[in-house]
Amino acid sequence: MPLAPKDKSVFFPLPEIRDVKDASKAANSIVTAVIEGELTQIEVNACHMGLIDSCRRTLELTVIGERL
Repeated sequence: MPLAPKDKSVFFPLPEIRDVKDASKAANSIVTAVIEGELTQIEVNACHMGLIDSCRRTLELTVIGERL
């Protein structure tokens, strides 16, 4: 029985994300990488944008929690 193909590891350095603006900058760096051919859309969908979105939501919830 053939084995399922393993995902290829993707290395793409992201800037440190400390606030929502940083998350926006990180997302922009990924869009630029796709435009320049450094990352494929599949690689972006698989990990990077999801990680940034999770970070952004966590930061937003933290800010909301601090305001309450």
